[in-house]
Amino acid sequence: MTSTADAYDTTPEDLAGWLRSLDLAQTVGGIDIAGAGAADVVYPVTEEVIARAPMGDPETADAAIAAAATAFATWARTPWAERRAALQRFADALERDAVELATVVTAETGRPLRRALGEVFGGAIYVRTVAAVPPFEKTVPHPRSRIRMNHRPLGVVAAIAPWNGPVILAVVKIATALLAGNTIVLKPSEFSPLSALLFGRIGREAFPPGVCNIVTGGPEVGARLTSHPAVAKISFTGSTATGRRIGQTAAGNLARATLELGGNDPAIVLPDADLEQFVEVTTQMSLANAGAFCSAIKRAYVHEDVLDEVVDRFDARLRRLTWGDAFDRATDLTPVQNRPQYERVLGFVDDAVAAGGTLHGTGRHPMTRGYFVEPSVVTGLARDHRLVVEEQFGPILPLLPFRDLDDVVAEADSGPYGLGASVWSADEDRAVDIAESLQVGTVWVNQHGAFEAGIPMPMAKDSGLGIDYAEYGVAEHSQAVVINIA
Repeated sequence: MTSTADAYDTTPEDLAGWLRSLDLAQTVGGIDIAGAGAADVVYPVTEEVIARAPMGDPETADAAIAAAATAFATWARTPWAERRAALQRFADALERDAVELATVVTAETGRPLRRALGEVFGGAIYVRTVAAVPPFEKTVPHPRSRIRMNHRPLGVVAAIAPWNGPVILAVVKIATALLAGNTIVLKPSEFSPLSALLFGRIGREAFPPGVCNIVTGGPEVGARLTSHPAVAKISFTGSTATGRRIGQTAAGNLARATLELGGNDPAIVLPDADLEQFVEVTTQMSLANAGAFCSAIKRAYVHEDVLDEVVDRFDARLRRLTWGDAFDRATDLTPVQNRPQYERVLGFVDDAVAAGGTLHGTGRHPMTRGYFVEPSVVTGLARDHRLVVEEQFGPILPLLPFRDLDDVVAEADSGPYGLGASVWSADEDRAVDIAESLQVGTVWVNQHGAFEAGIPMPMAKDSGLGIDYAEYGVAEHSQAVVINIA
């Protein structure tokens, strides 16, 4: 795939043949490593098997960690400027091969090609932003000593990335770890392994052998990576339940851990808000993308005076969305990425209907095949319904009326998660006051889900520990060192 025109002309049959021609393999020590087995890769739009991906095993994980440990001895001493240049080469290669990589992302996630291209180019921008982070060096004035502070790399980083952002959430981990002087072993989700295998190959152009290793596999491979005594740092993005187990394992080895976990982001919509903007942002960032975004709006508290208008606006906007093949330029909707999650989302829909909720949009399967769930908003649910209190990760959004602002702020803040939130109001000062009272990592005002590559993504409560992003992420992949000279 050398151009977007070629990619948009792809049929499922052509796609399967092209994926076979890539002959993708794991990357360990800078070379191809065959899998101990193989797993089907399903195109979520049609439910067809379009590829067989090599799958590693715990022994593959051991080999990758050994390769990373060997490479660390040299990479840790590589000057900062040379590590920066390597990341720039990686970004160049991502941009050069963006169409090919985006085609793979679309094949394994069902995300429309234009969205996949945005993810790849966004990943390249992020890598360049990290590459611009300066070394951590500081001299501290002191009357009795000369104090120098700097940071040193930790060692081997084990990283596990999820299926909902197979490129961007992987390169975030790679870039921050490698600039700091660590080496890395990254495992993608078994539901979306192909894109990681491809950029593992791309990364060989930028990094010395063993610096960036890619292994695939299921929970047993992840368990080996996160429990290995040679791993100094774990970077995980996924569920809170799995994150807790990884955190316990890391503590046993005194390994550091950054855990980006679940979220149940609320939006608080005041009566003076720009309702058209709220509906449009929510549709594009959350509902059209199958809700598969950690910081998607997952529950919306709407002032009762404007609730009916918000429902009507959603109904009209959602009707204009189109579903179809992800390589069709007209397609708006992303299917749910895999069958287990698809069935879970339909379970949320069934439970909402059984509890007396009203679906605006069918919330059902609009096509004869594929993992599509029609985006919908739901009214009439109790405040403690599971669609409200759990992270649904699907295109179904509960709308909850409120009148008293203090009460709704307390309600929005009462759950276990603390990833993000948004406040919508024409009164910016009032909105910022509300934002500052919410116990979450990021609060947007009159927008949601807008990320800048150089801005961290903090986490609060059960949404995780640490920061993976930008200079904060580089610092968390480093050991602070103080040199105190008499």
